[in-house]
Amino acid sequence: MLLAGLPAFSQAQQRPRPATPPTPTPGQRIELLPGTQRLVGGTFNGVEIRKLIGNVSFKQGTTLLFCDSAYQYLEKNALEAFSNVRIIQNDTITITGDHATYDGDTRKARMTGNVVMRDPRMTLTTTVLDYDLNKNLAYYSTGGHLVDPENTLDSQFGYYNTTSKVFSFKRNVKLVTKENTIDTDTLQYNTLSKVAYFFGPTRITGKQGNLYAENGTYNTITKVSNFQRNAKIETPNYLLGGDKLVYDEVRQYGVATGHVSMTSKKDNIVLRGDVGKYWRGLGRTKVYGSSPVMRNISDGDTLYMSADTLVSVEGRPPKNAAGVLYAYPKVKIFRKDLQGRCDSLTYDRGDSIIYLNKRPVLWSDNNQLTADSMEIRQRRKKIDQMRLYANSFIIGQDTILNYNQVKGRNMVAYFVDNKIKKVDVLGNAESLYYALEGDTAVTGLNKAVSANMALRFADNKLQTISFLTNPDASFIPPHELKPEDEKLKGFTWRATERPTRRAVLGKHFPLPVKAKPKTKSKAKPAVKTKSKSAPKAKTIPAKTAPKPAVRPAPKPQAPAARVGR
Repeated sequence: MLLAGLPAFSQAQQRPRPATPPTPTPGQRIELLPGTQRLVGGTFNGVEIRKLIGNVSFKQGTTLLFCDSAYQYLEKNALEAFSNVRIIQNDTITITGDHATYDGDTRKARMTGNVVMRDPRMTLTTTVLDYDLNKNLAYYSTGGHLVDPENTLDSQFGYYNTTSKVFSFKRNVKLVTKENTIDTDTLQYNTLSKVAYFFGPTRITGKQGNLYAENGTYNTITKVSNFQRNAKIETPNYLLGGDKLVYDEVRQYGVATGHVSMTSKKDNIVLRGDVGKYWRGLGRTKVYGSSPVMRNISDGDTLYMSADTLVSVEGRPPKNAAGVLYAYPKVKIFRKDLQGRCDSLTYDRGDSIIYLNKRPVLWSDNNQLTADSMEIRQRRKKIDQMRLYANSFIIGQDTILNYNQVKGRNMVAYFVDNKIKKVDVLGNAESLYYALEGDTAVTGLNKAVSANMALRFADNKLQTISFLTNPDASFIPPHELKPEDEKLKGFTWRATERPTRRAVLGKHFPLPVKAKPKTKSKAKPAVKTKSKSAPKAKTIPAKTAPKPAVRPAPKPQAPAARVGR
């Protein structure tokens, strides 16, 4: 790029005069024009000069130089100009300043003191300016200020090609447009196209939000940014980034590609994928490509969700200040205490309700929940209820891998500390539960049919079943069990579909670091003797727990109904 020429340009002024100077022809003299008020000739310090005073003007080719006074070095074909110095090239470039030196053979000028450079498209002010009239290149290193009809620009170093009309800037660069302020370290600016090119960390600050990138372009006329390398759009509520980002301020539309990440600052939600589209006016972000993933951290629990497409819609007060997330199709959910699948999902962040549609299935510990559609209701950032609508079915494996089952029209599962405490089966309720002895042997099978049922759990294990309306219960001893007795109609065990953490996170999130468990294990040896006795104490109620779970099924019908209500 043009910046590559900066060091060479600076050093060229200290080198000896080249053996073959560029045009004009070597020896073409700087011509003194008529009108000088006073001329004094002589030799000063062994150098022959002419001292010119009053209305001094020179010409060399298409270049004119005016000043109040000057020294003309006849042997060197050079001059030094003082006070109200003005250089004009081709009637388009004008440079003014307090003092100038000019070499007529190399055609290089240096202007110092209140320097102003003008062409029809811009005005540049600085304190020292070097100008190569052969290459049409101007350079400053003491700080400069550029103004054109639409923008202003400041930098420590600047390099201007008066032919291509391209500026190159370096260090502490600030470009101010009508809508934005751009801060960067390295920038090129085309004064014809009004396009800025960035070659380092760049920030665009504006009313609509902030943009950041480490490489790219910005068109100050069309307001279109084309950013690469770690690009980001930031608003008060959202942050959208990717390897590449194209953003149109007029349309308020952006597209990010490669390692896309969208962060909702309000509710700590992060979406990651390969492609992201952002409609700022609609408050809508769409992320897709390679099964994008949502991460939501709440009170230490992290919920991950993946699908082919994720759409986030910003909240619109007063209806929903938090917003809504849509996922479709092939939705997978993972949390350490809950996993699930469905075809499409809606997450209302205002009500903290997750709606699952089309063959949803959820797993909580050893329990599998299915229905035509489901709702996960949260309270204080924890699961409060699960509502199952139409063809509801719950299957749970016991300690010897039997399948305990409950089905009905609709169900409501209640949770405390993210564990099932109660399930209400509403309509066409059926249950099938195994009675165990010591968690190792089957003593029989409880089967029941009722209009409604209520199941109560402890430590995710069934404790009691209450039959609320028109119950019909039976107990089948082990020797009478038949294969058709062991499954309710519609039974489907979908354990192979249960998502793992790795399957949900994909390539977009790393697996959690296992550093913390290592530190805990170092502290465990001190309490090993206590931890051995603790499991024994816990297994006593666990062994007796299944008995109450199966005994209420055949007998206490009417009392159970009263308790359930």
